[in-house]
Amino acid sequence: MHTEIALAHGLSLKISDAPSGGQPFATSRLQRGLLLVDAGQELAEEAVGFGVPVLKRGLQTIFPGEAALTSLHRGSSWDITALFKLNLVERFSGAGNETVENELFYAAKDFSAAAIRRLPVLGGLLTATSSRLRQMFGWETTYVDAGFSTEVEVVYSLEEGTGKITVEIDSNALPPGITEVVAMNEQGAHHFDRYLDTSGVCLRGQEIGRWDEVNAEEAWFESRSRRAAFRLGRVKGARLFRGRELVGSRLAWAGFGYSFPPSMKGLRYQMRIERLA
Repeated sequence: MHTEIALAHGLSLKISDAPSGGQPFATSRLQRGLLLVDAGQELAEEAVGFGVPVLKRGLQTIFPGEAALTSLHRGSSWDITALFKLNLVERFSGAGNETVENELFYAAKDFSAAAIRRLPVLGGLLTATSSRLRQMFGWETTYVDAGFSTEVEVVYSLEEGTGKITVEIDSNALPPGITEVVAMNEQGAHHFDRYLDTSGVCLRGQEIGRWDEVNAEEAWFESRSRRAAFRLGRVKGARLFRGRELVGSRLAWAGFGYSFPPSMKGLRYQMRIERLA
């Protein structure tokens, strides 16, 4: 299934359950959510799009590998339901696409990722170390079966001709062992390089950081080159984080993540896509 919905002023959102073939990024293996399109050009780059669930099992991160999509179109209103299958973990592959298998190594990697989230100041050092290891051993990022699988339903409600989106995540049926749910909302870092919020913060490029908590009531990313922006607000019970990474041809994402505990059973939030003057 492939659906594209016109917003306004040449912007649109699309979603597909087909693999995003031809993309140079490792994340093309992942199931993506709503992708922003400007005059026919997709702006996602490495990003997974809007409204994509990711799960934490302790230090381990579980990503979606596929989704079953259905849609209901009434007049100018759309309800798109995505049943995400979360079943992939990040790994490294070497020469011949052989996956590096070392549980102690990946435990250290997951611990480092958690450290970056808690102490973003460490991000530069740990990212540089990771890049150096990749160069030394010729490693590439890949995503493989996690030996674990569960489903999360997401419903996107949109109105044609507007930039308003409501995202509802149903995590009521998660199995034991899940420690955190993250709702990702991101697009490409080359396009979206400016962060602003209602507290008066304005950051550009690397000033934005890799994963910092947002305390303002509303925040947004802007692309001055594409004259587009996406914004959202804080939600009771969830923590809102912002981030942006642009590393060579490997990382190119900018956006937000809502983090909430499984005990909430789900999350509902609204987004707005805007054409800048």
